[in-house]
Amino acid sequence: MRTSLFTMSAAAGALALTLTACGSGDSSGGSDASLVGEGSGDSCVIEGEVPVGAALSLTGAAASYGESQRNGLELAAADLNEKDGVTYDLTVEDDQTDPKQGISVFEGFVNDGASVIIGPTLSNTAFQAQPIAQEEGVPVLAISNTADGITEQGDYIFRDSLTESQVIPQTVTTAIEKYDLKDVVVMYSNDDAFTESGYEVMASALEDSDTEVTDTLTFSTNDTDFRALLTEAKNADPDAIFVSGLIEAAIPLVTQARELGIDVPIIGGNGFNNPQLMADAGDAAEGVVVGAAWNSASDNPQNADFLAAYEEKYDSQPDQFAAQAYTGLMLIDDAVRSGCSAERDAIKEGLGNISDVESVLGTISINEDRDAEHEAVVQVVEDGKFTVLK
Repeated sequence: MRTSLFTMSAAAGALALTLTACGSGDSSGGSDASLVGEGSGDSCVIEGEVPVGAALSLTGAAASYGESQRNGLELAAADLNEKDGVTYDLTVEDDQTDPKQGISVFEGFVNDGASVIIGPTLSNTAFQAQPIAQEEGVPVLAISNTADGITEQGDYIFRDSLTESQVIPQTVTTAIEKYDLKDVVVMYSNDDAFTESGYEVMASALEDSDTEVTDTLTFSTNDTDFRALLTEAKNADPDAIFVSGLIEAAIPLVTQARELGIDVPIIGGNGFNNPQLMADAGDAAEGVVVGAAWNSASDNPQNADFLAAYEEKYDSQPDQFAAQAYTGLMLIDDAVRSGCSAERDAIKEGLGNISDVESVLGTISINEDRDAEHEAVVQVVEDGKFTVLK
């Protein structure tokens, strides 16, 4: 596998990373006879390389997530290409955390013959870009889009990331019971589909509880100074603060909250689920609670192997976004091998039949709504690491 870094036109300002093993996919996206093999499962042999496109946020507000996802996909591609029978040609391009660029990247993958598209990183971009693939009959596997409605855009849209509706209610319930929360303040970014969806689920879960929401405060994804809002939250004297925001907001928000003397629990949505929180916020991150689809402490064999391989390759620990990306390509391999075909419709059918597959995320299935089903986890930051909240 070779890696090349190139810059697209200045007008587009796009940074694209192409991870490719020699060769390219057929531009017809599924009529190439070399993409149909013989056998099934581990015995499947496909002559041609399977073209996979991934649209990730390598720059912009979600770049930290995209970098983790790129690492996970690169590692998965390397592992899969060491197996016999099927070889993957993985191309990763930057969606710049921008829906317009995401549309452009998707159009490129569709026209260049990708058998399947992974991504994009954020739900905002997914809602804009996915219809391109749906219209052309190209299967999409979302690996981090948790907003409600993602898979409702069409029968070619799947995801291995748990929805906010699957994770946040469990997080809210666990936090209320653990900390005996009577009244709380909620904060959220109101200009992003991902964080808005997280807020809506969070608010609904709190409404179903006996805990009172004394104030709801909003901010922008571009905000970095939260002192005024946090002072307002502090004056409400809550038992905890619930926040739905991206990691770029989470780090200064948590840091400034502790600087202002706010020592109550801060419970974050999925956007907080990034080791960068501990790395950049330091001691301020201690005690932050985060709902998650994955925890590094899971002792299943696939996860143990993934952790060891990731740390050896990148000299760092993976996060949930890397784990979901790695699992995504593994699920695509399962789908390809199930019918021993990398044609678009065959992959669509294979993804729809994913059931009780052992993975880094645990035992995972794709339900009739094309959403993932597996166990979620509630974490708390202790000694600079995410640990299971008990």
